[in-house]
Order: sequence, then C-alpha cells, then structure tokens
Amino acid sequence: MEAVWDRCVRVWQVCVSTWDVFVSACETSVCLLGLCVNSLELGYRLVHWIPHIALALLIWRLTRRKIRYHTNALHDGKHVSTNSTHGFFRGFYGSSSTDQGKFSVTMQATPVDPTTMGVGKAIAVLTSGGDAQGMNAAVRATVRVGIYTGAKVYFVHEGYQGLVDGGDHIRLATWESVSMMLQLGGTVIGSARCKDFHTKEGRTKAACNLVKLGITNLCVIGGDGSLTGANEFRTEWSELLQILLKAGKITAEEARRSSHLNIVGMVGSIDNDFCGTDMTIGTDSALHRIIEVVDAITTTAQSHQRAFILEVMGRHCGYLALVSALASGADWVFIPEMPPDDGWEDHLCRRLANQRSLGYRLNVIIVAEGAMDRSGKPITCEMIKNLVTKKLGFDTRATILGHVQRGGTPSAFDRILGSRMGVEAVMALLEATPETPACVVSLSGNQAVRLPLMECVQVTKDVTKAMTEGRFEEAVKLRGKSFENNWNTYKLLAHVNPAEVKSNINIALMNVGAPCSGMNAAVRSAVRIGILQGHHMLAIHDGFEGLAHGNIEPISWAAVGNWTGQGGSNLGTKRSLPASMMEEISLNIAKFNIHALVIIGGFEAFVGGLELVTGREKYEELCIPIVVIPATVSNNVPGSDFSVGADTALNTITSTCDRIKQSAAGTKRRVFIIETMGGYCGYLATMAGLAAGADAAYIYEEPFGIHDLEINVEHLVEKMKTTVKRGLILRNENCNSNYTTDFIFNLYTEEGKGVFDCRKNVLGHMQQGGTPSPFDRNFGTKMGAKAVLWLTDKLKECYRHGRIFANTPDSACVLGMRKRALVFQPLADLKSNTDFEHRIPKTQWWLKLRPILKILAKYKISLDISEKTALESVIKKRGTV
Repeated sequence: MEAVWDRCVRVWQVCVSTWDVFVSACETSVCLLGLCVNSLELGYRLVHWIPHIALALLIWRLTRRKIRYHTNALHDGKHVSTNSTHGFFRGFYGSSSTDQGKFSVTMQATPVDPTTMGVGKAIAVLTSGGDAQGMNAAVRATVRVGIYTGAKVYFVHEGYQGLVDGGDHIRLATWESVSMMLQLGGTVIGSARCKDFHTKEGRTKAACNLVKLGITNLCVIGGDGSLTGANEFRTEWSELLQILLKAGKITAEEARRSSHLNIVGMVGSIDNDFCGTDMTIGTDSALHRIIEVVDAITTTAQSHQRAFILEVMGRHCGYLALVSALASGADWVFIPEMPPDDGWEDHLCRRLANQRSLGYRLNVIIVAEGAMDRSGKPITCEMIKNLVTKKLGFDTRATILGHVQRGGTPSAFDRILGSRMGVEAVMALLEATPETPACVVSLSGNQAVRLPLMECVQVTKDVTKAMTEGRFEEAVKLRGKSFENNWNTYKLLAHVNPAEVKSNINIALMNVGAPCSGMNAAVRSAVRIGILQGHHMLAIHDGFEGLAHGNIEPISWAAVGNWTGQGGSNLGTKRSLPASMMEEISLNIAKFNIHALVIIGGFEAFVGGLELVTGREKYEELCIPIVVIPATVSNNVPGSDFSVGADTALNTITSTCDRIKQSAAGTKRRVFIIETMGGYCGYLATMAGLAAGADAAYIYEEPFGIHDLEINVEHLVEKMKTTVKRGLILRNENCNSNYTTDFIFNLYTEEGKGVFDCRKNVLGHMQQGGTPSPFDRNFGTKMGAKAVLWLTDKLKECYRHGRIFANTPDSACVLGMRKRALVFQPLADLKSNTDFEHRIPKTQWWLKLRPILKILAKYKISLDISEKTALESVIKKRGTV
C-alpha cells in the first residue's frame, strides 16, 4: 500500500510540473496580447490553482487511508507495537537496543493524553507466591500511576485466593491507601498459595469476580509459577466467559465489555531465578540481609579461629550464594548451576588449610540450598561441617539463614526497581490490544524493558533442564550475562596460588578524591588479580600527593584479605591534582619502575587522569597505560552510569529518611527538609526521593525558581488536608546558590504557618561512611578485576624495544558501566561530554526518572509517551549474546 501511495504522489508531481510549463506559456501569450480583462484574469487564476488543489486533496485522502491501514494492521496482528518504554521511563539505561530491528514506528492521528489513557478502564493488582521486599513499592506505583491515568485500581488481597474468593478481597484502592508502604517489607496486600486457582472451577470464579467489577487488566507480582498461572488465565479467558454466560452468572453485555483480559507481570523473587531480567524485586534486599549476617559472623569467627558454613536460599538458582561469596570474600561457594568437580572434598580442605597458613583466622563457606555434586547428590551444610571437622580438625559451625532473608526493610535499589516496574506495568496494560501477548516488565542493565512472558518462563525451565541433564556450562550461560560475569569473576579470585612465572610488571594503585564505600573492594580485587597474573602490585598512599612524595610500597595477597567489607579508603586519599606536581610524579614513576596505573576515585580521579595524559607531551615517564575506576558517592564521573560507593550512600540516605518520616507519625502535620551530598550532581537527591517517597527533590540539573517553590508549598498544604499529614523535601547541596537549605526551610516555615511546621536535617559525611552495600562490594570487585586484566593486555600492546611506551588516546581510559556492559572509554573522548565547571557529565541517564518522582508525589505533570518500541524477544537475544 505504501508503494502505491508513493507512486501516486510522484505521478501527480509530474502532472503539476507539466501544467506549470503550460501556464507559463499562457502567461507569456497574455502579456503579448495585452489582455487584461478582469473576468478573464479571475478565471485564469482559478485555472492556475486547480492542479495544486487537486494534489492537496489527493494527498489528504491517501494519508487518511495510510493511517487507517496502519490501525487495521495493528488490530490484525500485522504490526504489533506492544512495548512502550517511554521517554520519561527509558532511562534506567538509555534506549532499547536496535540491533534486531526492534523499533517499530506507528503513525498516530492524534496525540494521546496520558492522564486520560485509563479513563473507563479498571486495573487489579495482586501479589502471589513467596513474598519479597520491594513488592509494596511495585503495588504503590501501580496504584498511583493507574489513578494518574484516570483508571480505577483495585487491590486483590491474598493473591489468587482473593481473586477466587472475591467479595472484600477485591477492594478499590485510593491514593492515600498506599502511603507509607515503601519502607515495609513483605507485601501489605497479602500473598497465599492457592490450590483453587489450579482448577477450572476456581478460575471461572475468579473471572466472574473480575467481570462484575469491570476489570480487564491484571497486574501480577510474583515468581514464574504465579506468572505462568496468569498467562493460562488469560489464554482461556474467552472460554471462561462462555461458561459464565451459559450459567447465567454474567449478562451478554458484561461479556462484551470484558471480551479480553490484559496481563502484565512483575517478577518478585529473592532468588533472582527468573530469566530475562538482571534483577528481580527482592534480590538486592535479600543480599543485604545475608551480608549483614556474614559481617556479624566474621567478627566472632575471627575471635575463635573458626570455620563457618552458611546456607542461603536458592533451591534452583545460586545467585544469592554466588554474589554473597563475591561480596564477602568467601573461601568457597556451592551453587546448583555449577557443581564442584569430582574430588572437591580434598580440594576444599587444601584451600582452607592454605588460607590458615597465610595467617587468616577464619574461613567462610557459602552454600545454596539447592547445591549438589556432579552426580546430583545434595551437598548440605552438615556434610561440609563434618568433612572440615574430620579432615582438618577446625572448630566449625553451620548456620542456616532461612526466612530472615525475606524479611526486613527493602533496599533503596528494590524500592526504585519496584516503582519503575509498576509505572511501566500500568502503561503496558493500558496500551495493550487483544492481540498483545502477556508480557513481563524486566530490568536490562539500567533499562526497563517488556519481554514476552512465556518466552522468559521457557528459558527459565531450560536452565533447570540443563542442570538436570548435566549441561552446567550451558546452565550458567542461560542465566544471563550478569550471572555469567559474576561466576567468571569468582573463578578468577578463587585461586590462592600466585602465578609461578613473574611478569616483571609493576602496577600501582591509588585512591583519589573523597573516600567512599567500595574503594577497598576494588583495591583488593585488583591486587589479587594482578598477583595471579604474575605482576608486582604497588600501593600508593594519599593519592597524587603520595605519588609525588614517594609514599609507595608493595602490597601482598594477604594484606588485602579482609578489605571487601571495610568502608572508606585503607590506602588513604586526597583531592590534590597532579598538574602542580608533575615533575615529582614523573621522577617517582621512573624510580619505582611503575609500568601501569590504576586510579580509583571520583571526579578528581577523572581530571587527574586527563592531566597525566596531557603531561605525556613533556614527561615520557607518563606514557604508561592508565585506567580510572569511578568511585564516589556523587556518581558524577563521566563515562559511567554508576560509580562505586553511590549505592551505599543512597541506602544511608533512604534509611535516614525512613526514620525521619517515622518521627512525624505521632506529631503529624510536619515537613522535613533534607540536604544531601553530590556536589552539583542531583543523582543522590533524585534517587533517594524515589526510594523514600519524597514530595520534591531540588537539583542543579533541573533549574527552579520561586514559582516552583510556591507550587511545592501549595502542594503540601493540600496534602495536609488528607490522611497523609507529613512531607519530605530533598535538596542537593549545590542545587542553587540563592535558594539554600536555610532559605527553603524559612520559606516553608513561613508559608506553612497554621498548617504544618518544618524541620531540617543536613546529613553530611555520614553519607560517605558505613560498610559497603552488597552492590558496591560486588561492583568494586568486578571493576578492579577487569581493570587489571585490561592493563595486562594493554601492556603487551605497548611493549616496544624492551620498554613500555603508551601515548595513544586509548591507553588511558575510564572503566565504566554503560547499559549492561563494563566498557573502557578514552579519557580524551569524554572531555566533550563533561561540564568541568560543575563537575558533572553533560548527559545523565537518571534525569529521565524525575517525572516518575513527581507523578508518585501526585503532581499534575504531562508525560512524553510518544516513544514506542516493539516487544523484545528473549529467545533472539539469547541467540545473539
């Protein structure tokens, strides 16, 4: 049809051109004859415009046909565009990849107003299966965004059982009914295993309850079993309606209005056992519980020189065990995806004995509850305890963590993840058509995507099948890139025997800028990987000043043994830049024979790296490979979506805000103004606002004025009239030089007189302290390992005529996370994307999340929902990885 349309337009263009030639000839003739009769002139002008008017009419009619054609094709299943990850939501890691032609642009006759998308529609949300921290955040976002779009939103209490029982189990949700849910673990609306829903009779009852309430959109938060049940429910929906119609339980009109059921899933599972998503809701919080226990056990184990075996959840998936082992520096981990080789008992005992010979006072072994050997025989804590006690005589204890991993407050990551998934789930439901397959909202890197539900379920089943059939390498790959990268990093660090052949390469490490949690994990990983590569590792104390003053010493395997869980910077760090000390730095690089440099730090590390690159023109000693690992609470280093340390700071702010909000539960009518760190970067304020449920977050990147402050005050005045009588305002420390924290506090205090009172808190350096979060430990570990492996390869490239000489732009890089991958980017290439005055990148992915913060705080804002992409295929993605 498009080809025909284009051909018609070209024909008419030729006709118009021909007619213009004819008219020109007529004009010449008229001029020669001097015919100026008014009537003839008027007629001539009408004749002149006839072909143009005809062409315009034709284009208008063909355009209408084209729009109608696309609309019909959409409903016929020929042009399905089901994944709309909108401009305001795409940011978790940029836009969707287009390598498989996933983008599918559809013409729209009229723009869609997101605030009216849900008018006349009803959405039900339920949680099913095992509970997970962060489910409440997903429920809250689903309810509030549903109401924002004009839809009715219903709670389904007690999971599928409530769907079957109906009555008071299905209740209309309000904006205030989901207040103060963010910080609560578990699921407020309840979850239950439901045998009734497994029967046709039970599902018929559930269908009847939904039809009576006019609900045709169902949002299910649960594991693969719960989501599979939802898809089966959707598949037989028409059959269930016929059964109800024949039984006289619903009318023909009710059946017509509820002719199809839309299903969208969100994966809530602490095991992270669902393929197609990097993280499931609840996984990060479960890791927090595990690491808290490991840290506590470590102190008592050191006191008595004990070995501890910890069993964590993961009947069919070893993600929790694997990441916990990386984050705690465990001596051994058992996971179901990759059983140990035969004879593992002797290998384990040698490993533990070797650790003790190096001076360690404790051993930690982590076991997934589904761990097994190559023959499929279970490996239990008690079995390992008896083995270690009998063969080595170590004082050994076993601890099974159990359901403590499911409990507690959700982490900041899980709150943000649940909120983002809830927003996307509502949009997916409201954009769905009868032909739209059931989808699941997933996380790919920092990007929220929609994936076909049953494809994800199938790949998840394929993992179990691969393990059953002994195809363990394939099982690890099927888990996804994130799992595979974690496993490969663990394998690298699991070896304790240094390389027999030394490389005679000296690699130095330093910390630069403000200290942050996770720095030590990166140093430990880099040191150990370097030693395993046969390199000599050098520690530079006190940043560039230490390098200039020669404060450099060798660092050994044992020296970094317990660094993973320690906050701050054990190497010492300063903000000084190298430009004024270049002479001394170059002399010490030559004196200590440094061949490569790892700089771990914030914006100062980035700028310092650039200065070293510039100094290469004058000082040949600086022509060595350099890699910068971003590590700062501000998350403002160009070239990386995340920095080591930012997650720990974010959790600190979030937990503090929880306590502050709780203090207002008794007094009521109170607004808190909290100042966060970050320099000019508003990452912490924005993300903490999402995680803590703030009413506003002021940042430098989004300018604001007195009118905006007035709107915020009026918003809080209206809020105090509801049942939610508290407010939370976050302010980035450098968001505005005039609207300071004191100014905003005084303004709110004055304007809120008689309605609410105000309190202010400046969190300060507590955001830089504390033990690293599981994410920062794991992230730092992987970054340190990858940096040294890259340097090893780069040194081979730069070895010329018996010496190292690196002066190309790609020999000095930032190692950063971009979307799903850790990538190396030349420092010089990142200069153009850097605002050096304000120490921030010019483009920042998380800014696209700010509209979500405002929507969830009940601000009336407009959203760009024009960006649409096609549903991604898990099977195709897996085949191209």
